[in-house]
Amino acid sequence: MNLSLLADSTGHSHLRRLVVLRSIAVLAQIATLALTYRFLDMALPWLPMMATIAALAGLNLLSWWRLRATRPVSNPELFTQLCADVLALSVLLYYGGGSTNPFVSLFLLPLVIAAATLPGRFTWLMAGVTTACYTLLMKFYVPLPMRHDAMDHSMMGHDMVGMEDMAGHDMAMMDMPTTPDTAFNMHVFGMWLGFVISAAVVAYFVVRMAQAVRERDEALARIREETLRNERVVALGLQAASAAHELGTPLSTLAVVIGELQHEAAALPEWRADLALLDGQVRNCRRILDKMLASAQDTASGTTRTEPIDRFLLETLDEWQLLRPTVQCSYTPTTTGGTPQLDFDPALRAALLNLLNNAADASPERIAVQARWNAQQLVLEILDYGSGLTPEAATRAGSAFFTTKQEGRGLGLFLANTSIERLGGKVRLFNRTEGGATTEVTLPLGASA
Repeated sequence: MNLSLLADSTGHSHLRRLVVLRSIAVLAQIATLALTYRFLDMALPWLPMMATIAALAGLNLLSWWRLRATRPVSNPELFTQLCADVLALSVLLYYGGGSTNPFVSLFLLPLVIAAATLPGRFTWLMAGVTTACYTLLMKFYVPLPMRHDAMDHSMMGHDMVGMEDMAGHDMAMMDMPTTPDTAFNMHVFGMWLGFVISAAVVAYFVVRMAQAVRERDEALARIREETLRNERVVALGLQAASAAHELGTPLSTLAVVIGELQHEAAALPEWRADLALLDGQVRNCRRILDKMLASAQDTASGTTRTEPIDRFLLETLDEWQLLRPTVQCSYTPTTTGGTPQLDFDPALRAALLNLLNNAADASPERIAVQARWNAQQLVLEILDYGSGLTPEAATRAGSAFFTTKQEGRGLGLFLANTSIERLGGKVRLFNRTEGGATTEVTLPLGASA
């Protein structure tokens, strides 16, 4: 049983940050095209480029509307959003010179975002997508148009080369492979190779860093949850100790009064059965208080005792049957190998009593207990035949102060789960297909039980 509910806001927060970054990117793209049109005097294919930016802005509006829904944002959905950004950037670069465009390094941004927010497999997939887009843009693109002054300068360069050729340069110099086009192609290839290396480095190291951060956050969340739970348990323990001390006097008074009434039962024989029941319940209360005191003394002194696991289970069921004599309980043990000895912890007995009581409250007529163990672990199943768990109860069962009973306090299952988890075990509640609910307790036998 998991006492903490994982927040569904993580995906929403990642998508919200992506929407903000995309808004900045759309504004930057519009500004870049405006400056190019105003100052560089280039005849770019404005219509498809502006249509791409408009489509990206429309996607951002849809994503902002999507954030208003309560449905969690999954990792595949976030990856699809990043792929849309990569596609838009690829279209803009296709009409803007392809891999020769200096903004081609922006392919690294979706990769970094994927590495920081998504699992490793999505990051490597994003590295493959961006590398494929970069590779295609090296061959398929619309070349950037040149300005008129740059074209004149290029023509002057060609004329000078022609004059030098006619002046009698050596033929070997004319046939050298390092022409301007070859050098530029080598430059473009170097940019592509640098991107591939950067993508691999980001995909590896940033994923490791993000994973370490996520693991640290999860560990801190677990520590905070355990600290809060321990504080509640300590507070409840102090209150229970105080209540146990104060209950001694009224129980003694009840025992005296019941004893006096039993002496007069001859005059009132119809009271005899009720007085016997009250006397038995008072004795059970005193025995429970004495056991609490003995357990506290053993804990304080550090003394423990061992006993076979089958004896422990039978004693626990017998004690519970005294408290709930009207409930029929069937017990079925299944062993594998011998019967292991275990260190007895009173908290485990109290936890099992709470779980048995919960099952009896859901199924007042009968319950069933099935136990199986080997040298490594004990698995105890408590089956009730009630109406089963509601969706809310299945989600919040084990949380402090949550109860489905009219007079419940919401502490029995919480304390039972806390005690068993402290011993290294776990509690799981689930509905059976044939009806009713099952409480499954799994406890390692290598540690104290």
